[in-house]
Amino acid sequence: MPKQNPIKAEARLTSSLFVSISSLIEQSRRFVARNINQALVYTYYEIGRIIVTDEQRGRRRAEYGKQTLKELSGKLTQKFGKGFSVENLDRMRFFYLVYSKEQISSTLLTKLDNKAKSKIQFRKAVKQTKPPAFGLSWSHYLKLMRIDNADERKFYEIETMKNGWSLRELERQFDSALYERLVLSRNKKKVWELSVKGQIMKQPKDLIKEPYVLEFLGLPELASYAESDLEQKIIDKLQHFLLELGKGFTFAGRQVRFTFDEKHFRVDLVFYNRILKCFVLIDLKIGALTHQDLGQMQMYANYYDRFIKLPEENKTIGIILCKSKNKALVEITLPQDNKTIFASKYQTVLPSKTELRKLIENKL
Repeated sequence: MPKQNPIKAEARLTSSLFVSISSLIEQSRRFVARNINQALVYTYYEIGRIIVTDEQRGRRRAEYGKQTLKELSGKLTQKFGKGFSVENLDRMRFFYLVYSKEQISSTLLTKLDNKAKSKIQFRKAVKQTKPPAFGLSWSHYLKLMRIDNADERKFYEIETMKNGWSLRELERQFDSALYERLVLSRNKKKVWELSVKGQIMKQPKDLIKEPYVLEFLGLPELASYAESDLEQKIIDKLQHFLLELGKGFTFAGRQVRFTFDEKHFRVDLVFYNRILKCFVLIDLKIGALTHQDLGQMQMYANYYDRFIKLPEENKTIGIILCKSKNKALVEITLPQDNKTIFASKYQTVLPSKTELRKLIENKL
């Protein structure tokens, strides 16, 4: 048996040690960064609490804002450096007001007639309030705390933590009105779940949005383009499109061909959803939706169910993304017990949140 070269053996050992130690250091740094970030958020929350507590001890709000915060900012900046401007201190104050468990607000406190009584009530409320569990960065919370609707804010916070959204991804999902679009495709019970559990996928309908927003493609709303152009734009921005589709999607192929009865058919886009454990077929339509489009998608899904999917996998989902659709046409074309074929509109510009909220109000 040939002898092992001691120099090579030592080099392999060194390389192995380097990989192991490098991995440990990187994990440790990520852990430290997360904990420092979390500690920073809790610190800002407590600073906000102290400011709000002091602010309500009989001081007039305007005088407090102009004088005390300015002086406090100067002293903190002198001792600790940047990060404690009047604007930032006011953000910490607002952060506490938004996220305190009892949702204590200065507006409520100023309505109390007796000053002594207000002090007692305020201190009692603060004492009973425990800080929430913060799991995101301060930059994330700067965005979240500006969302007025508490249910909507909770939804985005849950989804950001679940999906590891960066601040940019969070901003994109908010700007594209993800919450409102999911609300429009859900009943009252499912709407309530959004603010408590986030987006839960248990059945095909849970992954549908109305509309899908494809503003990242850079196609003007009134532009003239072919379906092939739309498809190519989606492929070019596949990562963005996967984010818009939602959780658990993996890309399987484009223009996927299959042959049936000596005829060739092509599915525009094929995905697989790991959560629902099924194929998701997407057809793109730039014109108005027709009953032929729905029938074709039903045939595609049937083919996948009978010849492609494994026995342990769930039924194939078919989604037709179209510029416009007739809801009555969809309902009369598809079976009453349909649970897997959907038609949903897409748009290439960000939706108006005001218009979507009006639709929600009419729906609920």
